[in-house]
Amino acid sequence: MTLSNIPLYEELPLIETLDIRHSWNVLPASLGTLAFISHESVLRGVHSVKSGELVSLNLPIGEFNPPLFGRAAHKLEIFESSRNTFEDLIGEFNPQSSSQWDGLLHIRAREFGFYSGITDFNEAQTVLGIHHAAKHAIAGRGILIDVPWWREKIGIPWDPFAGECIEVEEITQIMSANKIEPLPGDILCIRTGWLAKYRLAISRGEELPDSGVRFSGIASHHLMASFLWNNKFAAICSDNPAVESAPGDPKNGSLHRRLIPGLGFAMAELLDFEVLAEKCLNRDSVYFQFVAAPLTLEGGASSTANSVALL
Repeated sequence: MTLSNIPLYEELPLIETLDIRHSWNVLPASLGTLAFISHESVLRGVHSVKSGELVSLNLPIGEFNPPLFGRAAHKLEIFESSRNTFEDLIGEFNPQSSSQWDGLLHIRAREFGFYSGITDFNEAQTVLGIHHAAKHAIAGRGILIDVPWWREKIGIPWDPFAGECIEVEEITQIMSANKIEPLPGDILCIRTGWLAKYRLAISRGEELPDSGVRFSGIASHHLMASFLWNNKFAAICSDNPAVESAPGDPKNGSLHRRLIPGLGFAMAELLDFEVLAEKCLNRDSVYFQFVAAPLTLEGGASSTANSVALL
């Protein structure tokens, strides 16, 4: 695969029934868009490191109590395995209960199958399991798109809980304001401020809206899929529960379906961008080195995020 012969989104085959385009047979099935990561893109991230500061992008596994979307809460038992030796035993552990990666096995395109058109589940586990992303690893230049900062700057209200859609035009405006020039293999990080507002509400003991039903995020239509694909981002990450907005507009379809079984995108959700955003503002740069090591969970559909920013 060479980047020069990657077709534009509008040139990809269309599944008319679902109104999604797919990159099957364009990218390696086991990696999807992680194949956009190259030696050049990794070095680009390394060159963005100036101070050597480390910022964890991971929330505590038990941050959400109860976890969103009805997921089970993990149970931690620390036991004495032998004299003076202690070990952990984690029960009912769902890697998607906190900061996490959606693997290529996470979403299926109905009867058309998983990414690359694989319809057999056992084959999908073998070919698309999260262990492939773990073996490859994820690294490159991170780009922070800070929506709350931008809205404050231009004087337009923004509510992370409102279910508002971030359109391609707004992302490109933020890029222009920050002199961002995206390149293949970059990792796009969208800060919606959802996590900050959630934490503030919890600290005040406020009654939360149904966090798994309504939140702001990027739009789910084909224009967004086209923007992400044509820029050859290796991954799309956000601090909200699903990257895209919810409940969304039914006529726009599902971004998860467009990106995961359609285009093979790596997606991370519920990353903690709060410290990163403050530091990026202070250093007057939204570029950083993004590094993540998903779990080597053979045949798994997801992983804890295990993500770090180097500034």
